[in-house]
Amino acid sequence: MTDAASPSPSQDFVREIVAADVATGRDGGRVVTRFPPEPNGYLHIGHAKAICLDFGIAEEFGGHCNLRFDDTNPVKEDVEYVDSIKEDVRWLGFEWGDREYYASDYYEQLYQFAEHLITLGLAYVDSLSADEMRASRGTLTTPGQDSPHRGRPVAENLDLFRRMRAGEFPDGAHVLRAKIDMASPNINMRDPVLYRIRHAEHHRTGTAWCIYPMYDYAHPLSDAIEGVTHSLCTLEYEDHRPLYDWAIASAGTAHRPRQTEFARLKLNYTVMSKRKLLQLVAQGHVQGWDDPRMPTISGLRRRGYTPESIRDFCARVGVAKKENVIDVGLLEHCVREDLNRRAPRAMAVLDPLKVVLTNYPEGGGESMDVVNNPEDPAAGTRRVPFSRELYIERDDFMEDPPKKFFRLAPGREVRLRNAYLITCQEAVKNADGEIVELRCTYDPATRGGDAPDGRKVKATLHWVSAASAVDGEVRLYDRLFSVEDPDSESGKRDVDITTLLNPSSLAVRAGCKLEPSLADAPAGHRVQFERLGYFCADPDTRPGAPVFNRTVSLKDTWARMTARGE
Repeated sequence: MTDAASPSPSQDFVREIVAADVATGRDGGRVVTRFPPEPNGYLHIGHAKAICLDFGIAEEFGGHCNLRFDDTNPVKEDVEYVDSIKEDVRWLGFEWGDREYYASDYYEQLYQFAEHLITLGLAYVDSLSADEMRASRGTLTTPGQDSPHRGRPVAENLDLFRRMRAGEFPDGAHVLRAKIDMASPNINMRDPVLYRIRHAEHHRTGTAWCIYPMYDYAHPLSDAIEGVTHSLCTLEYEDHRPLYDWAIASAGTAHRPRQTEFARLKLNYTVMSKRKLLQLVAQGHVQGWDDPRMPTISGLRRRGYTPESIRDFCARVGVAKKENVIDVGLLEHCVREDLNRRAPRAMAVLDPLKVVLTNYPEGGGESMDVVNNPEDPAAGTRRVPFSRELYIERDDFMEDPPKKFFRLAPGREVRLRNAYLITCQEAVKNADGEIVELRCTYDPATRGGDAPDGRKVKATLHWVSAASAVDGEVRLYDRLFSVEDPDSESGKRDVDITTLLNPSSLAVRAGCKLEPSLADAPAGHRVQFERLGYFCADPDTRPGAPVFNRTVSLKDTWARMTARGE
């Protein structure tokens, strides 16, 4: 891991298992884990938990973690996903050195294991159609039915399997199945498919193969080939563990990995299914896998999340045996805490209203010395220009304010942060009755924002000088879904998941006024816009035309900031 200051993991049942194995000398005290994504989509926050666990345990026990791509389905996999996965793992702070592997590296070995199973009478070629096979598997309460091809002689099975490899048959004509138990209460053990025919080009092996191993066959044997000691999986693989053990034991591998399951990460107001996330991308409901509304690691990175905050979140969530839904507010809390310490401050006005200081010298101007980050003394200060004409947030003024509104109003005095006390004298309106300008006076004796006579004001406003303001675009993001549990809601109501999307998940503010220090902010630059939240320069940003995404608000100000656009 690249950051030694990363949060220390708390003890959990997985670490207790590994510690006990090391103490008893199992596998010679070695610890080898693996992170085995299938390259058929981008990684999401749930994968981040697995990454932190797999790599974290290996590091804690002086072992190794393999990065292995379980690339067994050429129809859905792509080198784009391989590259994105490697980028995400590195960005989170983990390295795998020379331990980058692919299931496709082992295709010949896996094939030889399959022939070995056939010769032992533990696998057979089945010629049932997919529908026929599905119908014969039975249900949770009724046993399955033996395939009429289950009794094929070994020689015939070997001949058919070799001809499958040679490309003699079309897709779907045959499969290789394990011969286990069609009456097993565990449906996964009812003669599962080990190989199927796919006349498709593989992103690494090209057209060298036209039969491909199934995940439940390739995964355990790849673990065994690599010498993995602890195969850590999420709970949905618990029912697959007997098949995992069967494949390893039946193939006769020299090494026997141990599978342990833990609860996967589930966040409210989002989905973690790669299939559903792909649907959102393919149908244009989001602007790609790295859309800042997506729970993908690339989306979180683009939104401005830090790797430290995500690792902190994963450490706080911990590792448990029982699944539960985590409030997305915890993830937001982690990034707020991290950015509060590291993000410089700046001023930006998202819905500008002009203020003219009528008693300030025309053509005059000055610079205010402003602290970059009060939480980080080493961050220093910057000079922020001030002038006669300024911009403030439109909703920081009310002509007829309610009792508890303490910001600017006619006749009221407020503080401009790091500048002066000002008093509103007049609101100028256009022909439609909209307020377009405020005429105010400033108190020259209050430079820095405090009055020498000790008088107090109840509000401090951020501002930007009109003379030096930079026009920018700001994108405000809210939760992607409008319901807390979109998976459950779509299942109960039998509706398309996309009908549960939040129509207000993105609000774009053009013509925002930013202080000049933000003019040339590079993509990825994180900053706190004072009083508004934490923001990150988007890859769309250009010199002199910055584009910022809101990472997270300082508080829950989403409704206030978007009310005018609804």
